[in-house]
Amino acid sequence: MSDTVGKPIDRVDGRLKVTGGAKYSAEFDIKNMLYGVAVTSNVTKGRIKNINTSIAEKSPGVVGVMTYKNSMQLHSPSSSDPGGGKFAEKDLMPLQNDRIFYDGQIIAVVMAETFEQAEHAATLVKVDYQTEDPIFDLEKNIEKAYKPASASTGSETQVSRGNADDALKTASLKVEQTYTTPVYHHNAMEPHATIALWQGETVMFYDSTQSVAGTKSLMSSMLGVPKEKVRVISYFIGGGFGSKGFSWPNTVLTAMAAKLVNRPVKLVLSRQQMFTTAGRRSQTIQKVSLGADQSGKLSAIKHDNTVESSFVDEFVETAGVATSMIYSSPNVDVSHKLVRLNKVTPCPMRAPGEAPGMYALEVAMDELAYQSKIDPVQLRLVNYAEEEEQKHKKFSSKYLRDCYQKGADLIGWSKRNQQPASMKEGKYLVGYGMATATYPANRSASSAKAVLFADGHAEIMCATQDIGTGTYTIMTQTAADALGLPIEKVIVKLGDSEFPKGANSGGSQVTASVGPAIRAASLGAISKLVTMAVADPKSPLHGQKEVDVTSQNGRIFLAAKPDQGESYTQILSRNNLQKIEAQAITKVSTRQQTEANPAAGGTPEKEIEDESKTNQAVQLDEKLDRKPFSFHSFGAHFVKVLVDPDLGTVRVDKAVAVMDIGTVMNEKTAKNQIMGGMIFGIGMALMEETNYDPNRGRPVTKDLANYLVPVNADMPDFQVEFINKADNIISPIGARGIGEIGITGITAAVNNAIYHATGKRIRELPVTPDKLL
Repeated sequence: MSDTVGKPIDRVDGRLKVTGGAKYSAEFDIKNMLYGVAVTSNVTKGRIKNINTSIAEKSPGVVGVMTYKNSMQLHSPSSSDPGGGKFAEKDLMPLQNDRIFYDGQIIAVVMAETFEQAEHAATLVKVDYQTEDPIFDLEKNIEKAYKPASASTGSETQVSRGNADDALKTASLKVEQTYTTPVYHHNAMEPHATIALWQGETVMFYDSTQSVAGTKSLMSSMLGVPKEKVRVISYFIGGGFGSKGFSWPNTVLTAMAAKLVNRPVKLVLSRQQMFTTAGRRSQTIQKVSLGADQSGKLSAIKHDNTVESSFVDEFVETAGVATSMIYSSPNVDVSHKLVRLNKVTPCPMRAPGEAPGMYALEVAMDELAYQSKIDPVQLRLVNYAEEEEQKHKKFSSKYLRDCYQKGADLIGWSKRNQQPASMKEGKYLVGYGMATATYPANRSASSAKAVLFADGHAEIMCATQDIGTGTYTIMTQTAADALGLPIEKVIVKLGDSEFPKGANSGGSQVTASVGPAIRAASLGAISKLVTMAVADPKSPLHGQKEVDVTSQNGRIFLAAKPDQGESYTQILSRNNLQKIEAQAITKVSTRQQTEANPAAGGTPEKEIEDESKTNQAVQLDEKLDRKPFSFHSFGAHFVKVLVDPDLGTVRVDKAVAVMDIGTVMNEKTAKNQIMGGMIFGIGMALMEETNYDPNRGRPVTKDLANYLVPVNADMPDFQVEFINKADNIISPIGARGIGEIGITGITAAVNNAIYHATGKRIRELPVTPDKLL
């Protein structure tokens, strides 16, 4: 074995990225490739009366223009297809009819020899519309709200225990407030991009996707092509944040366009199109009611959420998803109502549900702390949940108390004057705030292959993907540790749907899902070497018991006698083998909805089982009864803000996060992940929002010049720490996901710190200077 896991090693793909060697989906140079540009609608609802493409078709370099009149017929994706990806707008198959459901909907694709020619020709497509009255304002259409039966993420939308209404009536202390969050957009650095090429009946995609396996299955279903004739490659992804976890029209449209003109086609969405045709976070209106006794003990929690979706699919931002589990209370009621609007469909965005929901709940908890005159940290300890009370399950691992204590110490919480607007540094008002962080610890079925070569190096293959978070590095460390090889001798290959199926990069689950499969495959390869050696009279390990043999530094040897052994290369060479390989499958899932909803959980067990039959792979189910346990990660955020009383500007001066995420696989990438989530949350708190034209329903904050995001000048002094205690119930590697927990709670911590600094409680995000003055 090796000892590389946990060390803060540099990213193994770092050199490729800084030298331009890492190829993203739009960067492949395909022979005879055309450039596609999408044409979008400029009305919010109605029909296309006439679409005139004649001028565009005569424009220099144009090879074809695809509309609903000449596009291939698509098949509706089967919801029962195991392993199928999620098409974001199931009731709006692209270019299949003349209907318009929102401003910015794709209505044509122009293909030309150069991008500039295609972009110019796209402006020459003339469209006449028959318009209808749209609905695009959430607050003005509250009366149209209804209770959805379920959420596409698999979360429950209506949850209750006890009687929260009755408990609120008799509570000594009450907080009843409404908190709102606006629409947010993902704005990954790399836009949605696809290259598609047909070779006979086989179609190849280079696609920026968070699920190569899911995209393969979905494109097979929609295009009517057998799965074995679809291949998806996504070696490097410039961010996704959930938007690339669903498939949007650009992917299938690129294949349709390539089929129409019989040439490869590249289609990259513009930044402006990313605001109208690639998802967003839903606007939320959240009413939180808390009831407590004089000690601060919660007798009731109510969290009523009104969110919005589109007319072409039902996506529910489950803002109350964490409310029923994070604090102890006998009476809890969580509800969600949905209003359908003429806008592009919302979709998962980093911690969907938890990010806006924990903001509202944790600000309400802060309000209760001030009302009860109890320290905000102490209030959370008074209501500490020892188990998930809604499900009557023990947490697989929980060290949240340690997070509170360590975070408070690091920020200097004890020196804080509890009185709002009482602390100053020079002319600035000083405020301290805190909040709890949490996110489910998801794990789904995954498989991987490990190959040991006679020259001493190893290769690992898995059809998961690295969306820019360090998956290549973490998996290299995991494999190196299991194989007993140095990092530089291990090559991890991801992002190809031809590899053994791995988890979707969503729900913070890749490390917990793919890591155990890679570990098992690597150990399987070593086991084959050991079996070979102990049976070989020429081996110094001949006749030894396999359990007594261990591995390290490219050798297997007796644990009690390290000098008695031999190298992997010696074993393979003596047996005239160029390589030895093993494939492992772990069918473990921590979520009941995984098989029913691949978008939420990853690769379903049925598809994994089919793969095992095909490849005769070793199946490792890890025979541990996980049903009694609830799987979550926890953490605490503490922030210090400086507020200019004259200008109303807020600066986050220091931000501390302490996280309980199980085993830390790589300290450097882990801190980077949490810090990235914190930056996301600071943006939510202070500046990010998508504004819509009140007359058209189209975003007016349509690019990064108008949609504000935090930049280097906005960054505080970050301090990220981990409890680093393994969760051996979720998996043998003990790690839980961290991609999303960093954003949960930080927005509330900033908001609470602003209140402490100013004495003004702002319940409508973002907290901009005009709201403070």
